[in-house]
Amino acid sequence: MPLPLANSVNPSFDAPGPLRLWNLASLDAPTVAVVWALAFAWAGGVKLPLWIVPLLALTVWAVYVADRLLDARRAWQAGSFARLRERHHFHWRHRRLLVPLAVAAACIAACIVLRFMPVAARERNSLLAAAAVAYFSGVHAGWRVPRLAISKEFLVGMLFTAGCALPAIARAASPGGVPWTLVGVAALYAALAWLNCAAIEGWEGSEGRLCRVAPLAALLGIAALLAATLLAALHPRAALLLVAAAASDLLLALLDRGRTRLTPLALRAAADLVLLTPLLLVPWARLLP
Repeated sequence: MPLPLANSVNPSFDAPGPLRLWNLASLDAPTVAVVWALAFAWAGGVKLPLWIVPLLALTVWAVYVADRLLDARRAWQAGSFARLRERHHFHWRHRRLLVPLAVAAACIAACIVLRFMPVAARERNSLLAAAAVAYFSGVHAGWRVPRLAISKEFLVGMLFTAGCALPAIARAASPGGVPWTLVGVAALYAALAWLNCAAIEGWEGSEGRLCRVAPLAALLGIAALLAATLLAALHPRAALLLVAAAASDLLLALLDRGRTRLTPLALRAAADLVLLTPLLLVPWARLLP
């Protein structure tokens, strides 16, 4: 039985069909994760093994599908659908297809880990996996956990950034130390990822929480541009990646300013689309040492 549809508004602009499907089918998050993982590797001057890309994409997609299905299931059991969005309804309507596909994706990801990931990397990534499982279980299992002075959006942004940046940071690290430049870029990206999650939560929420993100997004964009200026001479790749992050920040600010002109789905899809700015660096990939 389908879930009751939430009330909708009719702004001027809706998302085109491919962009709607990209968001509704949870393909946006794995796309962003892969693009930024490759961008971090390029900025750090390292080459990621081929198996990392499908592992990251499959894992992120399976997690997002499970998250949205569990949200929809909990709403159905409670008879409360106010906070469900079109992506939740889409997942619930197509759960008989999405559940086996998500299970298959998780199984393939596990096989990739067992077959290709070195033991040392498994031990290192087990901490990230444990943190993700703890967060996921706390949200959906109803466990009573201590309230922290940090938001859910901050935790999601940190976990997402860690999954994207750690493969490159681990390979760029030398026996003598940590690649602090790449860590700094990752920190600014974490701020962008947090703001993306918080903006969506604010736009979709009924409490008006963080509905005006434009000033903060603009401030983060300016900070990224200043950092890029400082790094341009010694670390041109990292500087260009910071410019891409700044572009995402500023585009997010523009979305916030024009959010009333977009449907909720178009706004949600656009918020993730603006995170793909590292693709603009592809023409520069062979021009820099």
